[in-house]
Amino acid sequence: MPAVPLLKARHPDWGWREPISAAQAALWRAHSREHVERIQGSSRDFDADTPAYPGIYEHALRAVGAAIDVAHEALQGNRSFSLMRPPGHHATRERAMGFCYFSNIAVAALDALENGAERVALWDFDAHHGNGTEDIVAGIPRIAFASIHQFPGYPGTGTRSFGNVHNFPVAPFTPRVDHVDEVRRALDHLVAFKPDLLLVSAGFDAYAGDPITEMTLELEDFATFGTWLRETNIPSGAILEGGYSDELPGLIDAFLSAWTGAA
Repeated sequence: MPAVPLLKARHPDWGWREPISAAQAALWRAHSREHVERIQGSSRDFDADTPAYPGIYEHALRAVGAAIDVAHEALQGNRSFSLMRPPGHHATRERAMGFCYFSNIAVAALDALENGAERVALWDFDAHHGNGTEDIVAGIPRIAFASIHQFPGYPGTGTRSFGNVHNFPVAPFTPRVDHVDEVRRALDHLVAFKPDLLLVSAGFDAYAGDPITEMTLELEDFATFGTWLRETNIPSGAILEGGYSDELPGLIDAFLSAWTGAA
């Protein structure tokens, strides 16, 4: 069962909202005008993983708009989740790559800083390094970024930490308990930053059954991440990144149910 009907069936009391496209001014906080224009006007694929689909600019604008909405809701004390694709954490300031056109979470974080947030933390537990997020937020002292990801693995970055960037590379087939420990260490770094907003790049491709990674997490681990997020008591929102197994809807539900206390 796809994610939307599964979540609606299991959580009939949850509210749903249609995404509203982001304004270009919000995109310009994270991307150059030239990059935005390339996504808007290109008929050539950006790379083998990132085609110039008809209408991709409008789709990507809605994904960014949903991420911004998530951040705004979180600042008001409301948990919210963007169930939108395309994902965003590989899109750098100047480049679309890895299924990503705009950096949804970076745009949302920078928008939040303009709309009441003082310090924003970004927790990325997707199986791939959030190189685009890092490219955009590195050196911004009011943002702390932590990524836990497979290395070696796509995109081949994220081997060192510096400044406000905390990277936690995990080798392929790392024992599950050790991987979970790294995710916890990353979250602890972010909590110590004392953010007033915590945004999550929620990727589910570190699941043992995912077809494009070599990691070992199980459904229960994503529930654990949701529980940890709830226990921080920091205003939080989450944005879907990767996850390519048939079990993706159940993985999302496990995380959201634990986070909201519905489990």
